[in-house]
Amino acid sequence: MPDQIREAAQALWYTGPGRAEIRQEPLEPLPSGFARIRALHGALSRGTEALVLAGRVPESEFKRMRAPFMGGNFPFPVKYGYATVGRVEAGPDDLLGRTVFTLHPHQDLFDIPADAAMPVPDAVPAARAILAANMETAINAVWDAAPEASDRIAIVGAGVVGVLVAFALKHLAGCGNVTLVDINPTRAKLAEAFGVYFATADNAPSDRDLVVHTSATAAGLATALDLAADEATVLELSWYGAGTVPVPLGGAFHSRRLRLVSSQVGKVAPSHRKEWTHRARLELALKLIGEPTLDVLIEPAVAFSDLPSRLPAILAPLSGALCQRIDYP
Repeated sequence: MPDQIREAAQALWYTGPGRAEIRQEPLEPLPSGFARIRALHGALSRGTEALVLAGRVPESEFKRMRAPFMGGNFPFPVKYGYATVGRVEAGPDDLLGRTVFTLHPHQDLFDIPADAAMPVPDAVPAARAILAANMETAINAVWDAAPEASDRIAIVGAGVVGVLVAFALKHLAGCGNVTLVDINPTRAKLAEAFGVYFATADNAPSDRDLVVHTSATAAGLATALDLAADEATVLELSWYGAGTVPVPLGGAFHSRRLRLVSSQVGKVAPSHRKEWTHRARLELALKLIGEPTLDVLIEPAVAFSDLPSRLPAILAPLSGALCQRIDYP
């Protein structure tokens, strides 16, 4: 691409509480060692981006919550997101024309270092590859939890991350006794699709050796603690943003010797940090999403141009949306 050719990109920016807009951004000539990506599909991270849209990222987390290639600063205006699949239009010869996954905000055309563009395996459709970031979270959760194959496990919150944790538990740790727990009984169809059990909060099995919490609600966390067996681990995957979350640590919490452990995808789990890099973990995530059943997690696409008007409804607490797919023209 000749240096004198300048292109313009369209990018989504969160501009205030409940507000977003698409802005035009000029692209500089492509530097050496970079790749220019034309976006095909993207995904919204409902939990995190709902907090971003609401301006509920705590000031203490402004630096830690910066995503790769993010623009602006918290709280607003900020260009945020971390799940884009596109095609390489310019850059190193070995990437030209390849479909790649990138941890890039929502934008139709962008430049990134070539080593930040992860080729999508041929067996994975581009539209399904948007699940890679959430699958990384699920992998890290399994590594942090270190379950035994025989463990009795409950996952409280049958959203995208919760279902992917159930999937990863089966495929990475061989766990067969896994129950998805959710207040929405229609989520039973997800459990059936992935060959795990389902229960609502009021009839969930107790005495679980491991409970993973993904609902991002105080009530869900209380349920997770209730379902744990003596000396069990409760793995907290939810991120609540600004505000205080009540945690019921009274009653029998101490006498039962429960372990409440946080898990987060920003760092590779300590148990695997010596052998695994972030890139290797992402490669594993892309390999795992070769499973066609995962398509049930992806919502019908919304056009990139419609995102500013559609975001409030998609990210609303009761929207029920799973992985919201974005299609670029």
